Amino acid sequence: MVRSNLGNDKKNIVIVGGGGGGANTARLLSAKLDSSRYNLILINPRPYFIAWPATLRAAVSDIDNLDEKIFVPLDKVFHNGNGTLIQGKVKDIQTDPGNTGSVVLESGEIIPYEVLVLSPGSIWTGPIAFPEEDEKVKDFLRNSRAAFQRAQNIVLAGGGSVGIELAGEIKDLWPNKKVTIVQGDKALLNNAYPDKLRTRLENRVRAMGIDIIFNDYVDRLELGPISNGTGIKTRYDKEIPADYAVSTRGPRPNTEFIATSLTSSVLTSRGLVKILPTFQLPDFPNIFALGDVIDWNEQKQLGKALGHAAIVTNNIQAYLSGRSLKPYKGSTEMIIITLGKNAGAGVLWGIVVGDWISRTLKSKTLMVDMMRSSLGQ
Repeated sequence: MVRSNLGNDKKNIVIVGGGGGGANTARLLSAKLDSSRYNLILINPRPYFIAWPATLRAAVSDIDNLDEKIFVPLDKVFHNGNGTLIQGKVKDIQTDPGNTGSVVLESGEIIPYEVLVLSPGSIWTGPIAFPEEDEKVKDFLRNSRAAFQRAQNIVLAGGGSVGIELAGEIKDLWPNKKVTIVQGDKALLNNAYPDKLRTRLENRVRAMGIDIIFNDYVDRLELGPISNGTGIKTRYDKEIPADYAVSTRGPRPNTEFIATSLTSSVLTSRGLVKILPTFQLPDFPNIFALGDVIDWNEQKQLGKALGHAAIVTNNIQAYLSGRSLKPYKGSTEMIIITLGKNAGAGVLWGIVVGDWISRTLKSKTLMVDMMRSSLGQ
């Protein structure tokens, strides 16, 4: 079935992915795009945006009723209703001569595009690997919370932001549970961040009673409940008492459908989309990409995707009107790592900050209300 142009002769601007980059691009474009000439279409497997900064707390307990807040409906994302949300999953991208094309959904529906924006986000493992099927999400959260509540010795495989924040949430709620982070590097986080922050986080994490094993790995492919008290053995034969093991490794880009559609040459060996500084794909001037999936030397963060969205919005307008596009010049690396509801550490504009700023900006509310407001809720 071809959905030609939503029943009119306007051209389609199609956005694939309703995460931070895609949803905010849709919101910004809906306020600026000439609705008499263009249809704005947002395609997402779920009818909502997931407020990722709050998902770890929600995965551990029902505190603050976060499961009623972290799934932000996308029905109000468009200013003045200037856009259409299609719940579906893109399986193929077709390109036609003259810089046009179509996307094909798993349902078989075909949607033509004049401009295509790719922001499909990341694929996660562990407690924030939410199912795409809406009806399965509540059970997923319920099972996750029950598993954390039952466990007494928890091993987290990965000492990046996810592992640190999850450890903090567990110990904040259950101070007597034993939590161990296994990190493949010599320090927490990675070397994109200053040593001062990495050291402060290590000290704060250890002060909470969380153990850290550096320069080692958990290679088990099947993480989850561990029976018979066997625990975990690391790659280098360190034995850790454990009845629950959780993957807190970084995500992988959700780009397989892009490679099979546009050939693997559009991706790097890590599966990231190659882009020009204007966010355009080098061989496809009418296809833009942003967010976690792009090959750009910066950390993958929601805040970065919001910055991308503003530039992509302006560049799409410039492309449609034949004006020159502006390049992205990157951004300063900043981060706040929460350690439960009242603590944390981070770096903002090169300055390492502690509990008060972390609590005020993120730890207490996890920015949920701000994210909901930014998407029209």
